Amino acid sequence: MFTGLIREMATVKSYSGDTLSLRAEYKPKLGDSVAINGACLSVVNVTSDGFSVELSPETQKLIAVDNLKGKVHIEPAMMMGDRFEGHIVQGHIDTVGTISQIKNNGNSYDVFVEIDPKFIPYIVPKGSITIDGVSLTVNEVLENSFRLTIIPITMKETLFGTYRKGSRVNIETDMFARYIEHLLRHRKAPISWDDVDKINALY
Repeated sequence: MFTGLIREMATVKSYSGDTLSLRAEYKPKLGDSVAINGACLSVVNVTSDGFSVELSPETQKLIAVDNLKGKVHIEPAMMMGDRFEGHIVQGHIDTVGTISQIKNNGNSYDVFVEIDPKFIPYIVPKGSITIDGVSLTVNEVLENSFRLTIIPITMKETLFGTYRKGSRVNIETDMFARYIEHLLRHRKAPISWDDVDKINALY
């Protein structure tokens, strides 16, 4: 599990086949899980200046592999007892979105992201979303897009400062919204108050 708070901007040394090699200060152990641009990947090699992770064919089909160059976000998986700061992030990318507009408001930026409309039900106004591994709050949900408000420090310290119209980003929607939608879709009987209590218990 992750929190969506970026711990380091690593540098891509190479990406070939199913292996991504990074230069980073963070030193994981073999087999550790690390979120790279929001995707949970396993460490397969550790070097003096970084580490390598493996991307399965399924992962390569789901994420924006064209962004595995230059700088990438990394976040190690949480350990028992770690401080919980962002929101619950699994590192499971649902879809790739496209930046459609960036508006400079002076002390913040409105960033609009277009996605396949079938994922809109999992994006909740004022709820949490993960963009390239960054935990953010959704300010507005539209027909086939949503709006985020990004503060200057996030623009400076993350890849958001490099995004332009047309940039592709990895998206992990709200885990609880996915669970609830799945429960309701596959339920044959009407939902009861006991079911509501079970759903509330998730939160």
